[in-house]
Order: sequence, then structure tokens, then C-alpha cells
Amino acid sequence: MKRVKLGVSACLLGVNCKYNGGNNLDFDVLDFVKGKELVLICPEEMSGLPTPRVPNEIQTKGTVINKDNVDMTFYFNKGKKLALQKLKENNCTEVILKDGSPSCGHTYIYDGNFTNTMIKGQGLTAQYLQKNNINIIKLK
Repeated sequence: MKRVKLGVSACLLGVNCKYNGGNNLDFDVLDFVKGKELVLICPEEMSGLPTPRVPNEIQTKGTVINKDNVDMTFYFNKGKKLALQKLKENNCTEVILKDGSPSCGHTYIYDGNFTNTMIKGQGLTAQYLQKNNINIIKLK
């Protein structure tokens, strides 16, 4: 029998993979995952992007542009595929993602104008995982 594991955005567990070199350590997530086998993902780092990196936001038509106006969609598409592959290889059917991210945002993302304005929407990885039968656990 295959053991079920839980996918988690690495930044939520204190891994310094956030765009600015920091993390998004979340004690509610830490409490929830206690005693579970975990598979950590960071689609942006998995795609080959460095940490720290220039901030990225999703534009219209699903392209991802960084603050320097460079199209980074290739990396975000690569990261979503690698994240799904890692989750599937580890028999993960559920994942906890960092909301707000252009990769992992599952209920909201930034509006694409780099003005710190949030809108309803999903990041590229969150959309892709859901389309491939990975359930996103929402703790809040």
C-alpha cells in the first residue's frame, strides 16, 4: 500500500525560497502538518529561477511578467509541470499552497500592475494542479 503524503509550498514551512530571499513561515500550517509526511515544492525555484529574484505578476492572457518587464511565463509553466510531477511521484493528492503567489496563489493574486493590489484569481501552478486532480487545502 502506498503511503499518502501531503504537498506544501516550501516557503510556508520556513524555507527561504520567496522572491525576496525570505519565507512565509505559517504556524497554522506547521500545526496542521505535524506528524504528516510532506513533499515540499517551490515551483519558481524548481523552474530554475534564482532566490532572490525580481518580483513577478500575472498579466492578462496568463503571461507572467517581472517588475523589469521581462516575460517569465516559460519559467512559471516549467515550474508548474515539475511541481505536479514531484507531487504525483510521491502519491500526493492534496497540497497546501501560498496564496497570493503568481505560482501558488489559489484564491487571490496580485493584479499585474505591481501596485500591491490583490484580486481574485489563481497562480499558474494552482490552476494546473487542480486541473490534474490535486486538491488544494485551504486552512484560512
